Amino acid sequence: MRTATGGDTRYTARLWRATRRRLSWRLTGKGDFIVAIVNYEFIIATMIPRYVKPLVERALAREAAVALIGPRQVGKTTLALEIAEHRPSLYLDLESRTDRDKLDDPEAFLRLHVDKLVILDEIHRVPALFESLRGLIDAGRRQDRALGRFLLLGSASIDLMRQSETLAGRIEYIELGALNALEVAPDAALTALWLRGGFPRSFVAADDEESLTRRENFIRTYLERDIPMFGPRVPATSMERLWTMLAHNQGGLLNAAQLARNLGVSGHTIASYIDLLSDLLLVRRLPPLQANVGKRLVKSPKVYLRDSGLVHALLGIVSLDDLLGHPVVGASWEGFVIESLLAVAPRRTRPSFYRTARGAEVDLVLEMGGKRGTWAIEIKRSPAAGTARGFTVALEDLQPDKAFVVHGGRDNYPRREGVEAIGLCDLGSALAALA
Repeated sequence: MRTATGGDTRYTARLWRATRRRLSWRLTGKGDFIVAIVNYEFIIATMIPRYVKPLVERALAREAAVALIGPRQVGKTTLALEIAEHRPSLYLDLESRTDRDKLDDPEAFLRLHVDKLVILDEIHRVPALFESLRGLIDAGRRQDRALGRFLLLGSASIDLMRQSETLAGRIEYIELGALNALEVAPDAALTALWLRGGFPRSFVAADDEESLTRRENFIRTYLERDIPMFGPRVPATSMERLWTMLAHNQGGLLNAAQLARNLGVSGHTIASYIDLLSDLLLVRRLPPLQANVGKRLVKSPKVYLRDSGLVHALLGIVSLDDLLGHPVVGASWEGFVIESLLAVAPRRTRPSFYRTARGAEVDLVLEMGGKRGTWAIEIKRSPAAGTARGFTVALEDLQPDKAFVVHGGRDNYPRREGVEAIGLCDLGSALAALA
């Protein structure tokens, strides 16, 4: 298995050796080989422990319904089926007409499975189900079957929010993002994760070209199918151009007026497009910190494509060499670090950035509340990179409880009083320990 990212070949080979014993057939021809590769990729995906799995299991133990939301192909179904292995369960794919037909009379059908965890995949396909689920949950409470009844899988946050108002007080939301740094861990794999992004099929592809092709297909599917399904009719060419412009400006301040001029649409239209990408969990708007420091603060949010692999696909970046020579490299790493840290930060953490008109800046501020306090984080790709003057000034303004310079290496060491240089995985582990 060849890759263009050095040590990633050894990491992939180790995963392959670990799965060979689980492939119980002989490879007798081309068809068998294809089946083996498909199963190999599925096994690899399931071998990567997902951080949110115990969160989902705990939520099922305290709520009647849990909604697991995340972009398409991020691993929601795989995770749900792993959870289902350990309890009586029923899986229904609502993109399948056969499974939808079973729910012509949803209350009658689901009453036959009151003793099971019912997994409803692509729940937005049958929005009328939410009213039925409410009645079934309330009836179950009266019959001492109050918890762990339904696991709902959806690909858009706003669509679920609109349809699940009837389940208020009966449902808990958990977001499943792309694979993060703590989930893949080895250094070589971390480089591949940054380059290829965290969608499992892209990450475990045999080589970088195949990974890029899968991400391009993912983008095409969203443009031609999912975006029209979830939002108002948007020309695919316009959305692709906007997506590409956001990739070029990864981590930049949102300038809706400039984007509108470039696309020949109104600022209101641009705002609605970005709202849609945000609701599809593909874009993150990082807000500026609202702080009373007596200085003029930047008020526009920063905009990031949430998966680094999609940034690279939109910009035609194939290999690590291509990435390291591209102007987006620093912003790409910054977005990758932010997503990895927010994936494991305690719930109800408020992320933001801090920037003044005079250049004082913190890349990421995490307000975690209580004893956890506030952390200020500067992001550098190189362990040897110096701390910017603007970060020092910002720390004087904010007086955070902890301050870090997170980098791409493994060494942890003090930079100056109150500031620690730390590797990405170690800082992620420190955040996860607070959850």
